[in-house]
Amino acid sequence: MIEELIQLAKDMRKANARGDALHLSEDELAFYDALEVNDSAVKVLGEPTLVKIARELVETVKRTSRLIGQFAKCSRQLRVIVKRILRKYGYPPDKQEKATQTVLEQAEVLSEMWAVA
Repeated sequence: MIEELIQLAKDMRKANARGDALHLSEDELAFYDALEVNDSAVKVLGEPTLVKIARELVETVKRTSRLIGQFAKCSRQLRVIVKRILRKYGYPPDKQEKATQTVLEQAEVLSEMWAVA
């Protein structure tokens, strides 16, 4: 049990260091990770573009969810916006649906946290 906690602490430090290295906030890093799961997107777009996408997604999700008030009410609109952002930056089309779904799941979790804050 203690070993698992130690490993968790190490993993959290690594994640924080990655975010610092990429100059991303925790929220931006969460979206970056959601996009980075697709190896072909990393190869095609590269790290700088994925960073731009992550930042734009955080800004857009925050703005949209605040305007509408509840994530459930804005999820359809966010799906369209996320797809538009991915296309704008040339995210591989064959992986866009999976990336969109992953980003929306991450957005739902983060929007709940933002609502509390």
